[in-house]
Amino acid sequence: MKRKLVFATNNQHKLEEVSQILGNKIELLSLKDINCDVDIPETADTLEGNALLKAQYIYNNYGLNAFADDTGLEIEALNNEPGIYSARYAGEDKNSKANMLKVLQNLKGKTNRKAQFRTAISLILNGEEYLFEGIVKGQIIEEERGGAGFGYDPIFMPDGYDKTFAELGNDIKNTISHRALAIKKLCEFFY
Repeated sequence: MKRKLVFATNNQHKLEEVSQILGNKIELLSLKDINCDVDIPETADTLEGNALLKAQYIYNNYGLNAFADDTGLEIEALNNEPGIYSARYAGEDKNSKANMLKVLQNLKGKTNRKAQFRTAISLILNGEEYLFEGIVKGQIIEEERGGAGFGYDPIFMPDGYDKTFAELGNDIKNTISHRALAIKKLCEFFY
């Protein structure tokens, strides 16, 4: 029997990405599947804290095992900004294009373009908390490239590649990304 887990997110891109990574190992339920239409507050000051808030909300209010992630783009030359504010870097409307433009503007004239994507996953399983992390290092390029992916993918080039996440496409990205690495650790925990 497949294990059922709620992925506490309203982000359709993340749902599709995680579903592809998990394959048929776990029956993934979305917030919509459990009739949760709340935008769960992310008020912690760390990625780990925000992930835990979301997973706990589902477990406490629905009695279901759940996991949640929080992901941040951390840019060395910008004191690890945007970090926990990655989705809202250019404003509360979570506009990816505006977020990318703000990053590129803030990096103008800087030679250090080292960055990393970091994902923290919090799992609440039968009341117990578990944490998994995935990190992919790379750099921010000077212009957008590629049409796949979402968020900052068109300006992030992972180390060891000459293409951005948006150019590599989901098949490659979903094997090397920060979220993929964290999800693999989650899978290994179960199997």
